[in-house]
Amino acid sequence: MRLLYPCDPFNSKLPDEEYREEFDAAIASGLACSLFSLEDFQGGEFKPRPKFDEAEVVAYRGWMLDIDDYSRLSAAMIDAGAKPLVNAVEYQRCHHLPGWYQVCVEWTPETVFVDQDINFTIELAKLNWPAYFVKDYVKSLTTSRGSIAKNAEEVTELVALIKQYRGKIEGGICIRRFESLQPDTEERYFVLRGTPYGRDGTVPDLVRRIAAAVDSPFFSVDTVLSADGHLRLIELGDGQVSDRKLWPAENFARMLAQSGI
Repeated sequence: MRLLYPCDPFNSKLPDEEYREEFDAAIASGLACSLFSLEDFQGGEFKPRPKFDEAEVVAYRGWMLDIDDYSRLSAAMIDAGAKPLVNAVEYQRCHHLPGWYQVCVEWTPETVFVDQDINFTIELAKLNWPAYFVKDYVKSLTTSRGSIAKNAEEVTELVALIKQYRGKIEGGICIRRFESLQPDTEERYFVLRGTPYGRDGTVPDLVRRIAAAVDSPFFSVDTVLSADGHLRLIELGDGQVSDRKLWPAENFARMLAQSGI
């Protein structure tokens, strides 16, 4: 099993600064690691260093990729003689909210999926929720404006801002029913080959149930406490492109090593 990290754009022998601590921890844990130039890959060239062993399983750990780019990376791994830990279908399943919503609907806010160009006044009249959380299939707005809307005009404003700051709408628009949540209670877990892991070694029952429900070899689970104290699922993500958040690099590398990755 091998981990594939993006290299520093100016020094192909070093991992990208964002992943350097994790790369070093992975090496210290005895994990095989390779580097590649993300810029060269986007230009049509893929040269992992060291090269992959024949039929070796490879997990990408790097910057978020859209579905087309990940499909190309997965194909490039195969062409280089490896087997991606996560195939393109599995990547989309956890990277796009509609891919996991139905199997997790009982644990997460009610959501509808719409095209960015619909009439939001008509759509919101069908829902009549007190407030709405707006994002595209992958991410919400991370500026100080936040992602909460109270009416169609504010939803339209948020969609325009997502497009402005992210450059595009990925997939479509998710309109989620607003729920009151306790601040500073968000926690990230990882599920690797069906086994859930927490940064401090503990895993709540909800995360175990999600791990059993979602068909993907490596994904992240974000939970938060509701205002009335119930644990809620806020987001799933592909584990390869999910940052560690509060996970120490050593704990993350230990999880990968213990799982046999």
